[in-house]
Amino acid sequence: MPSTLGLGVFLFSLLCVLGSAIFALGSHFKGTAYLLPLMLTGRLLFGSGNGSLTIVQNRITAFWFRGKELALAFGLTLAFSRLGSVLNFFLTQRFQSEYGLQWTLWGGTLLCVLGFLSAITVSALDKVGMTQLGLDGVIQAESRKVRIQDVKLLSLRYWLLVLTIMFFYNGIFPFIADASKFIQDKYSDYTQTEASYIAGAVYDSSLVLSAFVGILIDYVGLRGVLAVACAVLTLPVFGLLAFTFVPPLVSTIWLGVTYSFAAASMWPSIPLVVPQATLGTAMGLATSVQMIGIGISNLVVGQILGTKSSDSKIPLWRWQQMMIFMLANTIACIITSVLLNVVDHRQGGMLNKMSKRSGALPPSTPSDREPLVEGEEGQNEEEGSVGSPSINNS
Repeated sequence: MPSTLGLGVFLFSLLCVLGSAIFALGSHFKGTAYLLPLMLTGRLLFGSGNGSLTIVQNRITAFWFRGKELALAFGLTLAFSRLGSVLNFFLTQRFQSEYGLQWTLWGGTLLCVLGFLSAITVSALDKVGMTQLGLDGVIQAESRKVRIQDVKLLSLRYWLLVLTIMFFYNGIFPFIADASKFIQDKYSDYTQTEASYIAGAVYDSSLVLSAFVGILIDYVGLRGVLAVACAVLTLPVFGLLAFTFVPPLVSTIWLGVTYSFAAASMWPSIPLVVPQATLGTAMGLATSVQMIGIGISNLVVGQILGTKSSDSKIPLWRWQQMMIFMLANTIACIITSVLLNVVDHRQGGMLNKMSKRSGALPPSTPSDREPLVEGEEGQNEEEGSVGSPSINNS
């Protein structure tokens, strides 16, 4: 892992701190011309740092846990991420009511500072570990071979996996963003607070299940099969929400379960289908495509719902159209995940190996040094002595 990764962790986490601080500072300029520019600048910096930091975090996790409880590592990462979401659902509004908006925003900045300190610690541990295992020079040599042009040469398995992730998340995050409003509009028995708690059950479920699901996947493998199963089992969720009056808590918990399995099976599959040296690029591209998909989905949902006021009740037929759009994304996810399994089967079935150590590959195996194009196989064989060493040999 190149030493610049430590610089990236430092820089991106610092951007999160600066962005959060500038946004909080903007709240002190209410009624002035400075408020909007400060808050926009703060959110821009925070978004730039947070998105990039997620990519670096996934890169570090994939490197150190490749073949060593990789799904569990991603599951725990997801669990802690969802813990933050759950705490936000339960505590932020109460904190704001007790101490006011400004102190709430500065509290968020303090959390970013804690994250910054954690990032520095992780960067230092990463550097020490790389030095102790003697991997610094090898990984840097491998990374120097990566060119921007190589992006277009990433394998078909990789792109199908990226599309599978994008379509699945297109049905999750846009729904969660509007779930509270949907529950209040369709089910008149719920208050705003109750509707928010029910919507948050998606995160509650994933918080509880993610680590256990990660352990299960590390033992049984079957990542490709689970990707298909998660998409298929998500279909009834949006059907129930659109066309029945089954209590919404059933659907949100159900969605949380499929989300837990999907996140713990899809993201850890990326290190298995790309060369080690291109892993950071692959993770970054996957995240970018996912975010682009979610952004477009949010725009589509906004057009379907057709309202600019959060107070006005949205007609049920509009909500049904939104759920149909979610269903369409899920069906697209099923198609891409089935194609992913077909292609993976033809290329050795790495994703569905039924072994805890399915990701543990010896230093010079073809899967670890998977050529970006078939024509590079001969070249890679000649360069076998430069193959990425596996940290499992330690």
